[in-house]
Amino acid sequence: MPVEPLDPPGLPVSPFYRQMAVATGSRTLYLSGQVARTAEGTPVGAGDLAAQVEQAYLNVATALAGAGGSFDDVAKLTVYVVDWTPEKLAAFGEGVFAAADRLGVDLVKPITLIGVAALGEPDLLVEVEAVAVLP
Repeated sequence: MPVEPLDPPGLPVSPFYRQMAVATGSRTLYLSGQVARTAEGTPVGAGDLAAQVEQAYLNVATALAGAGGSFDDVAKLTVYVVDWTPEKLAAFGEGVFAAADRLGVDLVKPITLIGVAALGEPDLLVEVEAVAVLP
């Protein structure tokens, strides 16, 4: 596996993310932000953060598969959430775990979550970027 997630001694351990990933592969993928849209561009989960998170993560998986990769190859995620508050953590987690169940993979990765005022379209609540390293 070209990406090994780690929690080094001396840093907090979380069930929701890893502190770092060590990448030893030879091809690096930089995915553009994925949002809650189907392949046809149809919006998913209007006003529902959990549904939008799930679809965005599924779209990341689809993009990775298109390059011959999977979530196992993800070294880092950056997630942008509109009007983030700690109260949204449960809905965010619900969406991540729903995507993990559908994909049958571990989605706990090094992650940065950033609250933003808005995204590219007014109905979007979340956008997920990924950096992956393939063999």
